[in-house]
Amino acid sequence: MVFEDIYELYWQKIFRLCMGYVNNSDLAQDLAQETFIIVWRQLPKFRNESSIGTWIFRIASNNCLKQIEKEKRFTKAELPIHLEEKKQESMEPQIQLLYQFISELPETDRIIISLELEEVKQAEIAGIVGLSESNIRVRIHRIKEKLTKRFKENGY
Repeated sequence: MVFEDIYELYWQKIFRLCMGYVNNSDLAQDLAQETFIIVWRQLPKFRNESSIGTWIFRIASNNCLKQIEKEKRFTKAELPIHLEEKKQESMEPQIQLLYQFISELPETDRIIISLELEEVKQAEIAGIVGLSESNIRVRIHRIKEKLTKRFKENGY
């Protein structure tokens, strides 16, 4: 597969996966871009031991996890100037809320539900995360229950 085709096919999926991790559009875009830089560099070494999608999702997941670890190590300082926060206007409020709720989940649950939302097969999710398919099914069910409960708590 040619890199440009891979990029076109997976860009939105990887962006949404990153949004599930960080709940910040700019940071998610940066993480997705970094993911595709890695994909571009490593594509000649891809051995077809898994599907290309599974491989890319694993790279994106590892990239997001590294970012989360970096954020944990560095304390966040307030900006010296009071700036008004700008939100991406194109997202519906419910979708923004969904990303917020997903970002509050434990790391493994974030990747599982983000991949499920991207319609990745549960067998592939199991391979990406390193859990059994039956465990993935149970966790998806529980995550959906948690998210549904959060939406109800917020009046949806």
